[in-house]
Amino acid sequence: MRLQGRIALVTGAGNGIGRGIAHVFAAEGAHVYVSDVDGVSAEKVVGEISTSGGKAMALVCDVSRGQDVTALFRVIESAHGKLDVIINNAGLNVREDFRHLSDADWVKIREVNLDGVVRIARDGFELLKASGRGSLVNLASIMAHRGLRQLAAYSATKGAVSALTRALAVEYAPFNIRVNALAPGFVETNLTNRVIRNPMIAKALIDQTPLRRFGSTEEIARAALFFASDDSSFVTGAELAVDGGMSAGL
Repeated sequence: MRLQGRIALVTGAGNGIGRGIAHVFAAEGAHVYVSDVDGVSAEKVVGEISTSGGKAMALVCDVSRGQDVTALFRVIESAHGKLDVIINNAGLNVREDFRHLSDADWVKIREVNLDGVVRIARDGFELLKASGRGSLVNLASIMAHRGLRQLAAYSATKGAVSALTRALAVEYAPFNIRVNALAPGFVETNLTNRVIRNPMIAKALIDQTPLRRFGSTEEIARAALFFASDDSSFVTGAELAVDGGMSAGL
């Protein structure tokens, strides 16, 4: 098992990509903290993991609230005194033409997708340092590098996450903490269903994907496992596109 005995935190793990990562990490031997703003969803994932023989605990956390993040890390510190892996996955989107985007919607997107990532990466530093081999994995997106109508605000936050990842890789390296990012393409989740369930949009996206299909949450989770484990022990500051080749095309 590639994560045997390690302590991992996955934010936004109540569904979608986060849920897939939590399952794969638990199957690989990690004790997984399943964090989500929706406590019912988090508990459901923990139940699924426990049924499969894994170790997990649910923690309710809204990453846009500083007090929630502080409380989250206090629980983990009290129980283990360290964190080996953090998956900075919590995110949301509001689809709107940019010229009509309200200040409130911009703040809503930014507070989770960027401010939340910053809080988790900053406030989790000491626990990752205590590990001696910490791995921080931020979830960026193909939308950090490609444009799509009604996703300008989302793209802006994900581009910032990509830049933050490179900067933190340099800053955290002296403490033996690796910092990398995943840039998923289109994966069937609650966040993308509105888009990919439209037959015309789905066809257009698949036509731009060399592998001619959407990805699965498990495929993203396997990429996260690479960054979390010793398989990537000499990798930091990298961003891995897991997008079926979409970013390689014109």
